[in-house]
Amino acid sequence: MATTPLSLPFAKGKEEISILPRMANRHGLIAGATGTGKTVSLHVLAEAFSRMGVPIFMADVKGDLSGLPKPGGENPKVAERIQKLGLKDFTFEGYPVVFWDVFGEQGHPVRTTISEMGPLLLSRILSLNEIQSGVLTIVFKLADDNGLLLLDLKDLRAMAQFVGDNAEQFRTQYGNISAASVGAIQRGLLTIEQQGGDRFFGEPALNIQDFMQTDGSGRGVINILTADKLMQSPKVYATLLLWMLSELFEQLPEVGDPEKPRLIFFFDEAHLLFEDVPKALEEKIEQVVRLIRSKGVGVYFVTQNPLDLPETVLGQLSHRVQHALRAFTPKDQKAVKAAAETFRTNPELNVVKAITELAVGEALVSVLDEKGTPTMVERAMIYPPKSRLTPLTPEERGQVIRASVLYGHYERTVDRESAYEKLKARTEQQKIEAQEVPTPKGRAAAPRSQTTDIINAVAKSAAHAVGSQIGRQIIRGVLGSLFGSSRRR
Repeated sequence: MATTPLSLPFAKGKEEISILPRMANRHGLIAGATGTGKTVSLHVLAEAFSRMGVPIFMADVKGDLSGLPKPGGENPKVAERIQKLGLKDFTFEGYPVVFWDVFGEQGHPVRTTISEMGPLLLSRILSLNEIQSGVLTIVFKLADDNGLLLLDLKDLRAMAQFVGDNAEQFRTQYGNISAASVGAIQRGLLTIEQQGGDRFFGEPALNIQDFMQTDGSGRGVINILTADKLMQSPKVYATLLLWMLSELFEQLPEVGDPEKPRLIFFFDEAHLLFEDVPKALEEKIEQVVRLIRSKGVGVYFVTQNPLDLPETVLGQLSHRVQHALRAFTPKDQKAVKAAAETFRTNPELNVVKAITELAVGEALVSVLDEKGTPTMVERAMIYPPKSRLTPLTPEERGQVIRASVLYGHYERTVDRESAYEKLKARTEQQKIEAQEVPTPKGRAAAPRSQTTDIINAVAKSAAHAVGSQIGRQIIRGVLGSLFGSSRRR
């Protein structure tokens, strides 16, 4: 079994530069312009954490990380760097990898339920304004109050239609529900469905604990989310990763400062997380980043420029790997200066000048020492990866997927009775009953209220659900513990 190493060497300046395992959950940043080596740094750090016995989650937005299961050695630039750095006893090796894919094409399907995603994050995916978001919250509240499970898109569409059709019945208790807002929600759901989002919502839902595995030799499993297709909807990509982060925050117990992290979460294209985000959500993201460290989770943001992140988040990122930035315009020059100021000063290094001169694979690096103090920034060369840099072939990827212990579990789909089925069944039953009501001769049949029938039926369903495990509380997984909601029981 693998034992926890004293440090994780990943770069070399004047001396070897390492991350201390018990400091690794203090979060980090990998930044730099396109083509400067960020992906290789991500690759190398993932390998180092895996050797330490720490599971990793990362998204592969360009298809460059799939070679991690196979030993490297095919790249002449890697051989050149090994020689240049004087790395003795350097061996190539593959790593334990599990592939995930929202679309289920290049990895195990990733699903969650509508209820677990919750109204706040769904509002962002659907690009709803404040008023429309309020109506979506009412839809969720009505489903919760009446014991109706919202599992997939058809559940939410049916519930939204029911609420819109019967808005007058709910206005006094829940507030104004405009037809225009319901229409905006339905249009947004239709768009998500056309983009393949219907595959993401449903069951079996992802068990976040499946990310936290080690192999037989004690190496941490590297979970890779295939995201090249997902990146066509960048807001969905960012919201999905935020949901995963919030699930980790809610489900994991407090551990303080462990000997090594329980999980390392790499958030690539991190600038997308904070684009057009409501202030309230931004504050919750900052809270999660600040507090999740005590759950043993280290979050490493990967982005082009440190200024892509809010200052409150940037201040929490203790380990820094800064690749080259370009300074072609006054705005670029300002960004370079701001990036330089985030490091602990090194009197022997002109950081502003160095940032623009770094070669591919070089970086300015600062980590935490044994006392938790940032080291002085140092110009360093990132170590070469031990695994393959070129992507797997479709056949190789298929072999890795089929060899996974998870294969077969997430590939099946489950569609149990939920809001859509219950509302549809009650509506059909009401029609049958209406046809059976006798009409006295010479008099018109008294109109039977469809709304009243459905509400009564839903109320009975809710009363029955109260005593059940599911009925005690429908899951609300949107940064739930920060909003005061409880988890699944």
